[in-house]
Amino acid sequence: MTFPNRSKLLSEIVVLADLAGAEIMKIYRGDMQVRQKADSSPVTAADEAAEEIILAGLRKLTPDIPIVAEEETAAGKIVEVGDQPYWLVDPLDGTKEFIAHRDEFTVNIALIENLSPTMGVVLAPALDTSYAADGPGTAIRRIGNQPPQSIAARRIPDQNVIVTASRSHGNKDKMQALLTGYALGDVVVSGSSIKFCIVACGEADIYPRYGPTCEWDIAAGHAVLNAAGGSVCTLDGNDMRYGKPKFLNPEFIAYGNKG
Repeated sequence: MTFPNRSKLLSEIVVLADLAGAEIMKIYRGDMQVRQKADSSPVTAADEAAEEIILAGLRKLTPDIPIVAEEETAAGKIVEVGDQPYWLVDPLDGTKEFIAHRDEFTVNIALIENLSPTMGVVLAPALDTSYAADGPGTAIRRIGNQPPQSIAARRIPDQNVIVTASRSHGNKDKMQALLTGYALGDVVVSGSSIKFCIVACGEADIYPRYGPTCEWDIAAGHAVLNAAGGSVCTLDGNDMRYGKPKFLNPEFIAYGNKG
């Protein structure tokens, strides 16, 4: 499948993310009611409202491309994608951050083509910052109303490698076990898919993930990082691929520029 104007499509996806982010922020500032999903993970009205906006927009923009979205999947709607292009949507990644009123939650929309993420948008609405990309060399960051700026992963240094990790997966001993051969320095703790973007901006070098994730958790950030010169690999060194059974990821390491 080809898209006649990919830059226009990416711009429209950025707008969709912004609309979803605006709805999320209304709830973030108001009465936040939390429920438990079947897997005991939390969900809020913000997750559902944002997903509704994104799904409606994507179905209008690309009616022939299937969509795999976190909340629809949790509700039992299973989409068979095969090896065709499909969208991955996580309307509110970092729900625990959202509930705790930490501002690092994100909206994530990614296009998967040939089992890899190509186009991706990550919006951190409470930080008024977004990231977008569609292929090598296209990664950008937009802060507030400022013009978007190109971003690039930095070359991973020989010493004092900066690692980014989540609060729940920030054990330095476990990270060092995964990162044999790297001399670790600082650890930057952050929530949600924004960790991929921290690496894509050159503000950290590596993001190891040794806990469970789903494809929608990582695809948009992966697309941004790839476009910025980084990569995401499974522990055996192979590139992370998509369209896996139940959309579940193995453990992985996201790298900046390996040089």
